[in-house]
Amino acid sequence: MNRIILVVLIMVASLFLVMPQTAISAEDVVPRKGCVYCGMDLEKYDFSRMLIEYEDGTSTGVCSLHCAALELAVALDKTPASIKAADLNTKQMIDAEKAFWVLGGTRPAVMSKRGKWAFAKKEDAEAFLKQNNGSLVSFEAAIKAAYEDIYDDTKMIRERRKEKKMKMKMNMPGPAQEY
Repeated sequence: MNRIILVVLIMVASLFLVMPQTAISAEDVVPRKGCVYCGMDLEKYDFSRMLIEYEDGTSTGVCSLHCAALELAVALDKTPASIKAADLNTKQMIDAEKAFWVLGGTRPAVMSKRGKWAFAKKEDAEAFLKQNNGSLVSFEAAIKAAYEDIYDDTKMIRERRKEKKMKMKMNMPGPAQEY
């Protein structure tokens, strides 16, 4: 009896390993709480999130163009049917390839040293530029910049996580000391 239960548990566990981890809602990324690459909360980063829908019907939600670039690099055998990005102002999902992108500027970026922001309207992108600097670019230029930035961004993220772990270790109470 115990062997049967063990076999069933192993079979159920193996199903979770082979289930596609990219299947989420087609219109939004909120059903998946965290980015598949960095774990960032997609509701918190609803202004920079992206959704990649593939021709095979699967989709992947990520927190930023940085993580979208990672997804597109990893999923080489899948053809994107559409790539959507959140409009920075409205948080509505828009066609990333038709969006007006701002590269760089003074606003702190998401998962990157250099910001990459999408806008549905050119005038919104231009207004953002006046306040935050940067340059108006196409999706092609923005995604290319994301790929160019991956090494430095990944190094930065690793260093930040290492620092965070060190701080957490320092703040953790140790075993009771004997006097």
